[in-house]
Amino acid sequence: MPFSIRIEYYMNDFQTLVIQLITNRVLVATGAAWTIAQVMKIIIDMVTGHFTPDRLTGSGGMPSSHTATVVALAISTGIVESFASTTFVIAFFLATIVIYDATGVRAEAGKHAHVLNQILLRENKNAKPLEEKIGHTGPEIIAGAIIGFAVACIVCNVIYPAILG
Repeated sequence: MPFSIRIEYYMNDFQTLVIQLITNRVLVATGAAWTIAQVMKIIIDMVTGHFTPDRLTGSGGMPSSHTATVVALAISTGIVESFASTTFVIAFFLATIVIYDATGVRAEAGKHAHVLNQILLRENKNAKPLEEKIGHTGPEIIAGAIIGFAVACIVCNVIYPAILG
């Protein structure tokens, strides 16, 4: 096969891949929910005066982008694949584990970091404190879940049917 034909073959595969990705309602809904939650988190931090560049990559805060992401994943999977599908069950339990982790394990780690920072800074005023905002409160989780649910429903039931017919 001549070189130019191979490039054309792979370009067709790449175009097919791109089309499959942008028409994947689950992927788009999940990515959109994460993006919306992250942007909202940054705006809220700016308005309340708590924004730092670390917020761009850090975890914790209002709303929970982790929760928005996994709820959008589960709901959009249920809409696209059926709520009776094995795929939905997997997405549902993944969401449950992520949300439990955010409110339980990571929230407790944040409390421990707060106590350790008090001890650390008492001993060494120049010490770099540990990150305290790594978990989520109930309202942060609820806000993330609402975003994820709403975005999944809108993307799968309103936007894609209007675009793809």
